[in-house]
Amino acid sequence: MAIIEIRGVTKIFGSHPEAALAQLREGAGREALLADTNHTVALQDVSLTIDNGQIFVVMGLSGSGKSTLIRHLNRLIDPTAGSIIVDGVDVTKLSIAELIAFRRDHLAMVFQHFALLPHKTVIDNIAYGLALQGTHRGERRKKAQEWVDAVGLAGFERQYPAQLSGGMQQRVGLARALCVDANILLMDEAFSALDPLIRSQMQDLLIELQMRLRKTIVFITHDLDEALRLGDQIAILRDGEVVQIGAPAEILLKPADDYVRAFVKDVNRSRVLTVETVMQQPPLRLSNETPERALDEMQRTGVGLGYVVTGSILRGLVTKEGLRSISGKAPDLSRAIEDAVTIAPDATLADALPRVLRSVHPIAVVDGDDALRGVLSANALAEVLNPSDATEDAAIAKPRLKVSARA
Repeated sequence: MAIIEIRGVTKIFGSHPEAALAQLREGAGREALLADTNHTVALQDVSLTIDNGQIFVVMGLSGSGKSTLIRHLNRLIDPTAGSIIVDGVDVTKLSIAELIAFRRDHLAMVFQHFALLPHKTVIDNIAYGLALQGTHRGERRKKAQEWVDAVGLAGFERQYPAQLSGGMQQRVGLARALCVDANILLMDEAFSALDPLIRSQMQDLLIELQMRLRKTIVFITHDLDEALRLGDQIAILRDGEVVQIGAPAEILLKPADDYVRAFVKDVNRSRVLTVETVMQQPPLRLSNETPERALDEMQRTGVGLGYVVTGSILRGLVTKEGLRSISGKAPDLSRAIEDAVTIAPDATLADALPRVLRSVHPIAVVDGDDALRGVLSANALAEVLNPSDATEDAAIAKPRLKVSARA
């Protein structure tokens, strides 16, 4: 269910934005407006729908409008045109007093450069939002301590921001945002100021917390690897316009244009895409058939093996050769069943590759209940890791595309 709806938002910076908007709607380009009127079109007719409980990543290069966009959600910036519906409320229509209350109760923000209060300790920084909400001192200290522990800062409660590393300061910023228990978390380049290793650790922490909390997170980044790792959905902006919206695998496998294609061309697909991305339906499912009936099914469907299930639970696989060896000698398939190599659907292709290469047959994709979900063959894996345009078109047509947030 949608919790944020951005509808036709345009933002023009300058002294007469309404006049510039009229020219823009009449067909004037961004460059012409800047040259002729000294007005900057930061966003142009942006529409997005963000569902409750998802991480929605907005990415693009510097100047693409992504930070301007996120500041519209809590109305740090007012749009020139369009509407922004957050949790059922059009924030563009709120009075200043209503807006302050709405921000306090519904939204929290994590900034790129931490924005901590230098004169307050770690625990007081984390509790600050609760203080603004009027929470009793004892209660807010208790909740703040819980978040100190949750972000791995136990023992640093009495330290000041200047005494902490950058990664630790950002943990404080994240804990402060989460402590107020707002349903929506806005993160503007929150990890981009951190060293690569610390940045990866913060991504791990966010993933871990999100699995438990299921907040709605709008995450701004210029880093595609970060977007693919964190995002349930990704919107890519260029020059203030949305050029593509989709699940991470859609962005990776079917870029909308050359701009997006340039973003994704160097991504290590094996570390990002999951087995679900390329798994196929088993060539043949068998259950209570006789060996003779199973052989007939293989002949009819033109396949050389089948996967034996009880209900949906995988028992193993059978081949034509194995079935022929027991045909007329056994009432069921048991004597011909071979162990099948298996893998989980959320495993990365990098994890799957060694198993696929060692197996004579396509490996079975099974979930945590041992139910057969599909199969993964060497050919399917090779097509995705070394794609042609036709392969990408075929892969994206599959409804089960998914990218692991743990890659």
